Amino acid sequence: MASIPHLIPQPGGQPVSLVLAPVRAGFPSPADDYLDDSINLHEYLVEDPPATFIVRVRGDSMIGAGIDNGDLLVVDKGLTANHGDIVIAVLDGEFTVKRLHRIRGHCALIAENPAYPPIRLADGQELEVWGVVRGCVKRFR
Repeated sequence: MASIPHLIPQPGGQPVSLVLAPVRAGFPSPADDYLDDSINLHEYLVEDPPATFIVRVRGDSMIGAGIDNGDLLVVDKGLTANHGDIVIAVLDGEFTVKRLHRIRGHCALIAENPAYPPIRLADGQELEVWGVVRGCVKRFR
């Protein structure tokens, strides 16, 4: 099996101010000029700290799901993967991030980029779902 990718267990974090008024992604609206609460991103993204890890994405196979090269994924190893979940999987000893597709006992890993074909398991191939992706953290600058 491949070595585990660089993983960073996340301790508690510092709360960040949260503006309660939603930000519109369409036409602008008048902003509420006050902060009303705070959010701790660790508490927001992490449900089970001992089972949660951060992994950095390399590649572009999941751009259709909003996951870009260099993004950080919050992965929970304690969750059971369901059909349609984005997962970190180990296929033939290699780690990958894909959408899990389960139908009638058959599994496939689906990319969110049309340049990549689905990965269907062949006889003798081993698939291990290493964890379920719970969130994505990205930087724009």
